[in-house]
Amino acid sequence: MTGKFVFAGNLVTSDVSMKLKCFRGYIEVVDGLITKIGNIEEFQKQIDNFSDSKIVTLGENEFLMPGFVDCHTHAPQYPNIGLGLDLPLLEWLNKYTFPLERHYSDAEFAANVYDIVVRRLINNGTTTACYFGSLHLEGTMKLVKYVVEHKQRALVGKVSMNVENDAGYYNKTEKELQEVEQFIKRVLSYKNDLVQPIITPRFAVSCSNELMCALSQLASKYKCGIQSHISENKKEIEYVLETNPECASYTDVYQRCGIFNGPCIMAHAVHLTEDEISEFSIRQVSVAHCPASNTRLNSGLCPVRKLLDRGIRVGLGTDISGGDSASMLDAMRRAMDVSLHLAMMGQPHTTLDWKEAFYLATLGGARALRLEDKIGSFDVGKQFDALLIDVYAKGGPIDKYAYNSGEHALVELVQRFVYLGDDRNIRQVYVNGETIKDFVI
Repeated sequence: MTGKFVFAGNLVTSDVSMKLKCFRGYIEVVDGLITKIGNIEEFQKQIDNFSDSKIVTLGENEFLMPGFVDCHTHAPQYPNIGLGLDLPLLEWLNKYTFPLERHYSDAEFAANVYDIVVRRLINNGTTTACYFGSLHLEGTMKLVKYVVEHKQRALVGKVSMNVENDAGYYNKTEKELQEVEQFIKRVLSYKNDLVQPIITPRFAVSCSNELMCALSQLASKYKCGIQSHISENKKEIEYVLETNPECASYTDVYQRCGIFNGPCIMAHAVHLTEDEISEFSIRQVSVAHCPASNTRLNSGLCPVRKLLDRGIRVGLGTDISGGDSASMLDAMRRAMDVSLHLAMMGQPHTTLDWKEAFYLATLGGARALRLEDKIGSFDVGKQFDALLIDVYAKGGPIDKYAYNSGEHALVELVQRFVYLGDDRNIRQVYVNGETIKDFVI
């Protein structure tokens, strides 16, 4: 979107205190950047000043909100969505995941899948995604290609693995490091501010310490972030500690390899010890909370409230195909459920309400990915990544009744969308001010 646009109507955003801000107002967008925000009365008084802008007036049942940020999803695993979820993590990886990901040595196969995946996420309102690719350089470049083509914002990682497994899905260390560096250079050559490479050691089970140390050095050399998994499953933790007897914890393994030296986001973090939580806080390591996969694979219930209270940045991840939905709305609902389940089990002060889930899916995710200076909330100077929501969209999942309490009409609209909405309610999706979805019934 080039030029000047003004959106006037219901606006919804969060702040760093996780509070929801709902108000009638306007947002001016110039060449993709938010330049003015105000209340509706200010807009009406100054409307003549916007004569050179295209004005978009929202309906009474519509609102504008920041785009969803998916902090953890495995793009090559989408063909397996809904399969194998009766198995624990390590069995599921060996039986379903590694055999599927081997197919991405075929660049044409990769292209067909990734085109579908990126469009699916955009349709569900995911304006920013942090992707795991596969082990393959050319296959993962196809993911970058479709992210760029469909104009999504993304961090994309070529997965690194060098520990032998039964599926034969790994690289020799030297080859892996060469390909990761090539991948970084090729992504950076796009000179596209929306898409950045991220170093991606799968996890300590499938990466040697030698490889992880070298990957940390590449991250430092190219100023890249790092993503991986930690403490998802108790048997995984046991294996990591057995193979690293000199380390006091799973976190210690990564720390000794330099993984925590720069911007870093770790998926899951379900079973961290108190000392590990302190290390995450001190090192400012982010967590991608993936409630669907943690439940489906019987891994555990992550105490997100505890992490937040300790000052750790937390966002949400769909974690396909351990997770079974590409929708961040589903991740929000699952996050609330997990927090309630912990409370039911006797753990006090664990619950997350729907307003906090909204924060985790937007500004919380942006902060977890160190993108809060650009996206995640409506603030002057940020890029306009946004969703136009029609709560009572024709053919959608939410019915409109004559009854309405009317006391907090806008808040109730948002609440209905959080609990009941789906992709049919997401009428438009904007990234950097450009429309990348326009759903008209």
